Amino acid sequence: MSASVHVNDSEFEQKVLKASLPVLVDFWAEWCGPCKQISPVLDEIAKDMGGKLTVAKVNIDKNPETPQKYGVRGIPTLILFKGGKQVATKVGALPKSKLLEWIDSVVA
Repeated sequence: MSASVHVNDSEFEQKVLKASLPVLVDFWAEWCGPCKQISPVLDEIAKDMGGKLTVAKVNIDKNPETPQKYGVRGIPTLILFKGGKQVATKVGALPKSKLLEWIDSVVA
C-alpha cells in the first residue's frame, strides 16, 4: 500500500479489523485544522511503511458509526489496530518523529 486509504463505516470491518497488516486509523474531518496539518505526515508514513502498516482515514462527518463505536471525542484521533484489535490511541496532531516512535513501539 503506497498511500493512505479512505475507509467508510461499511468497509471498516473488512479493511481494518480483518487486515493482515497493522492499520493506523486517522479519524478526521474537513473542518479540522490539526487534521489537515497531520494529513501529509500520515501520507508520508503510509509510503515509508508500505508493506508493514496501512494508514486508513475515516471522515467522521460522513461516517459517524465507527468513531462512535471507538469513543472518538476529539480529532484528529489516531487508533492503531493489530490483529483486529485496538492496541493504542493518540489524540491530536504530533510531529512525524513522535508518530513514528509511537507506531514503532506498538507495531514492532
